[in-house]
Amino acid sequence: MSRRSPIDDAVVHSLERYFRDLEGAQPCSIYDMVIHAVERPMLEVVMREAHGNQLRASEMLGINRNTLRKKLQQHGML
Repeated sequence: MSRRSPIDDAVVHSLERYFRDLEGAQPCSIYDMVIHAVERPMLEVVMREAHGNQLRASEMLGINRNTLRKKLQQHGML
C-alpha cells in the first residue's frame, strides 16, 4: 500500500471540507475548481524557483514552454 504525500492529504482534507460545507447542495465543476486552486500557487512557486526563467520552469513542470506561457496568461501572471 502506497502512502499519500502531504499534498495528497491537503487535497483530501480540502475536498472533504468542501463537501461538508455544501450541506447537501449539489456540487459542480469540482475538477475545474481544484485545478484552478492548485495551478496558480504551483506556477508562482515554480516560477520563483526558476528565477522567472520560463524554459527552466517548463522543464521543472514537465510541460512545453508554450503551454506554460498559456497557463501564465490564464492566471494573469505575465
